[in-house]
Amino acid sequence: MYDITVIGSGVGSIFLAYALSQSNQKILILEKGKSIEKRNCPLDRGETCNCKICDKFFGFAGLGKSEGKFNYTSDFGGELEQKVGRENLLQLMDEVDEILCRFGGDSVIKYSTANTELSKRAQLCNLQMLTTEVRHLGTSLSTEIFHQIYKVLSSKIDIQFEVDVQDIIKDNDTFTLITNKGDIQSQQVVFATGRSGTDWLNKQCASLGVKQGKTRLDLGIRVEMAEQQLRSILEDTFETKLAYAHGDIISTTYCMNPKGRIIRKYQEGLVMPDGQNFREQKNGTSNLNFTLFTPTYFSTLKEANMYAHKVIGEINKGTDRIVVQRYGDLRKGQPTSKENMYNNRIQPSLKADFGDLTKEIPLLYIQILQGFLNHLEEFIGEAIDEDTLLYGMDGKFYSPTIETDENFQTNIQGLYVIGDCSGVTHSLSQAAASGIFVGKYLARNC
Repeated sequence: MYDITVIGSGVGSIFLAYALSQSNQKILILEKGKSIEKRNCPLDRGETCNCKICDKFFGFAGLGKSEGKFNYTSDFGGELEQKVGRENLLQLMDEVDEILCRFGGDSVIKYSTANTELSKRAQLCNLQMLTTEVRHLGTSLSTEIFHQIYKVLSSKIDIQFEVDVQDIIKDNDTFTLITNKGDIQSQQVVFATGRSGTDWLNKQCASLGVKQGKTRLDLGIRVEMAEQQLRSILEDTFETKLAYAHGDIISTTYCMNPKGRIIRKYQEGLVMPDGQNFREQKNGTSNLNFTLFTPTYFSTLKEANMYAHKVIGEINKGTDRIVVQRYGDLRKGQPTSKENMYNNRIQPSLKADFGDLTKEIPLLYIQILQGFLNHLEEFIGEAIDEDTLLYGMDGKFYSPTIETDENFQTNIQGLYVIGDCSGVTHSLSQAAASGIFVGKYLARNC
C-alpha cells in the first residue's frame, strides 16, 4: 500500500515528488513512457515517429526534456495565480528555479524581458508588452538536469516505467490502480499526465465522476521575417512577447526565435510549423520566427479537437503539408508561386507548399495578423518587409479545465490533479510550481 501514487512523470510530477521526498511517506510514480536516457524519438531528428509510445511526449521529464524554457510569470496564460495568489506563485517559481540551479541550471543566465521604455512605446502603438524572467535551458542541459534529479528521486521513492494504468477504482478510502504490471493500492492519487495524457485522463475522469470544464485551443499563423527588423526591440530582452487586441479577442506572440529556424511539429495527429531555437542548431539563420496565437474556448475537448482538425487537418490533407505565403502577396491578394519565392530575400527555413492562406484558413486569423503587423510597423518604426513569410497553421493545445478546490483536490476525496493536465497551468514553470504547491500540502496533511 502506497501513501501517494503519482501517475505521470512530467515536470509537475517531478517537482511534486521532490517536495515530498523529504517526508516519511511511501511514494510511487507510474510512467507510461521510458526513463529519460532511453527516450529517443525520430521526431527530434526531423524524421517520422515510429515509437510505440512516443518518446518525444512520454517518459521521464515529459516536454521538459525539449526546449527546457522556464518563463517565470503568470502573464503568459494559465490560471495558477488565481488559484494560489500572486505572491505565493512568485515564491513557488523562485523555488522551481532554485531547484533547477541546484542541478546545473545556473550554467545558463536567467534573463528578463522587462523594458520600461519599450513597454511605454508599445502601449502608444496599441500593443502590450508581456514580461517575464526566463531560464532557457535548451534540450541538452534540460535532459542532463532531469537525469540528475531522477538519480536523487529514485533513491528515495519508487519510480516505475512503461506502466499502463488501465483503470482506477475507489473503494472507501483506498484507490486500486489496475495496470499492465499488476494491481497497486494507494491512499492518495495524483494525476500528472500533462497535455499528452488528455485522452487517458478524460476516460478516467468519466469513470470516476470527476467534473471537467471548458477547453482552450490556440491557433495562429507562424511568421518568419528578417531578424534585423525586430533587433531594436530585442537588443536588451532576447525575446519580446506582445499582446494585441482585436475587438474582444486578445492574441499574443509565442516562441520568438531570433536566428532560429522553423521545423515541423507533430501533435494530435496534425502537422504544424514550430520554432527551433538557434542553440539547438549547428548553424543559425538571419531570420526570426514566432507565432501569433489567438485563443478560442470550447465547451468540450471533443469540440476543440474537431475544430483543430478541421482547420489544420484540411491544410495537411493527410500528409505533412504546410502552406507558406509571402506577406507582400497576401497584401496584394495573390498566391505565392515558385517564381515569387525564387528571388525572395527571406528564404524559408522550412520546406512548405507555396500558396494562398486566404483559401486555407479562417479569415479571422488573417485579419488579426494583418492588424498586429500594422501596429508592429508603428512600434519598430519601419514597414514590415514584404518578403516576410507566413506559415499556416500552428496550434497550441490544452487539457479541459478540471474542477478542483484550492489545494487541487478534485470532487473525489484523495484524488488530485496538477500541471497542464489540470487545465490550470500552461507552461513548464507553472506546472512545476503546481507540483511544489501540492507536494507541500500533501507532506503536511497526508
